Amino acid sequence: MTAAVLKTTAGLALAALLATATPQGLRAEDTIKIGILHSLSGTMAISETTLKDAVLMLIEEQNRKGGVLGKKLEAVVVDPASDWPLFAEKARELIEVEKVAAVFGCWTSVSRKSVLPVFEELNGLLFYPLQYEGEESQRNVFYTGAAPNQQAIPAVEYLMQEEGVERWVLAGTDYVYPRTTNKILETYLKSKGVAAEDIMISYTPFGHSDWQTIVADIKAFGSAGKKTAVVSTINGDANVPFYKELGNAGIKAEDIPVIAFSVGEEELAGLDTGPLVGHLAAWNYFQSVDTEENAAFVDTWRAFTGDGERVTNDPMEAHYLGFNMWVKAVEKAGSTDPDAVIDAIVGVTVPNLSGGYSAMMPNHHITKPVLIGEIQDDGQFETVWETPGLVVGDAWSDYLDGSKDLIADWRPPMACGNFNTATGKCGGSGS
Repeated sequence: MTAAVLKTTAGLALAALLATATPQGLRAEDTIKIGILHSLSGTMAISETTLKDAVLMLIEEQNRKGGVLGKKLEAVVVDPASDWPLFAEKARELIEVEKVAAVFGCWTSVSRKSVLPVFEELNGLLFYPLQYEGEESQRNVFYTGAAPNQQAIPAVEYLMQEEGVERWVLAGTDYVYPRTTNKILETYLKSKGVAAEDIMISYTPFGHSDWQTIVADIKAFGSAGKKTAVVSTINGDANVPFYKELGNAGIKAEDIPVIAFSVGEEELAGLDTGPLVGHLAAWNYFQSVDTEENAAFVDTWRAFTGDGERVTNDPMEAHYLGFNMWVKAVEKAGSTDPDAVIDAIVGVTVPNLSGGYSAMMPNHHITKPVLIGEIQDDGQFETVWETPGLVVGDAWSDYLDGSKDLIADWRPPMACGNFNTATGKCGGSGS
């Protein structure tokens, strides 16, 4: 055994001894701090508050198992308040002041983009749990939500092949995720022979509430004699009035189905789902998934919240996966040092809640199943289609000219987030 290994082993033994020797309470140096960077106020609180609670639950459960490396985990919660520049400020506070070992957070892509320079500069670790537009692979970020090839592309393929959709409304909130996703989808649709006049694109601001005109336009667009669908990247609390207006306008799923990428069980809990029955969502997890792992997760969540009706959703499962991957990588590395964790985490596999194991890939994206769910009148989803296996997240889209030659692989010797296979060169930081 080398001196370095002996030193590490002795250090771990000492840490475990100290942890058991302070029963009256733990000093800061006896804990490992975990940052939680989710909006608890503002337009995104409807979605993000649940993720804060989910990470608190995961920390509590891990502490019951003895913590990590003989130390208890300590949550540090901040509120970036749906204010994108504030995300960067709070991220800096977590890493520089609070000295957290890892951060679980962000929802919108604009919030993630805001914090990227901070995590790169300070060499922090961010686990990002949301579906996003791709076109990014950063060394310090682990993307546990879906890339476009794990959600958007399969959703459109399903509508095209199974529902016979020929006209497309791409409706989104006006920021980077919907715009980039819709750019990918527009290129994909045209590659499949869809004419430009059969694609309608619409953007609205965060918190948009007056949907009458846009829903009327969607209804008119769908009256041309071709099967029409809405692909929705509408985010946050704007979904509540959007779906209400669909019901007011008499738009039913059998006429113009809506498939959403940002509406899950949590968002449906605030809606009258009666008029929405039959509309769809594409995710990698639904609460209704019938596995032992999921049943245990739902039970634990409801016990933690003290609410027997509390729902789970896809981004919660993404945090579940990312958190367990971080724990496993730390234990593998024997350290919470960011560089050691980055080296250790590629190839780590953990059970997912839909059945099987998800793995962290060299591009810092994970493997996930893709599920299409139909809204039921109880606010749950019935899975109507799923991929036969797990899909590897693709950081760079095959449908964009600037991306199709790029790959990401953070293992040495490449260690690059945007390696150009045509030129044989790394393009830079990877985002």
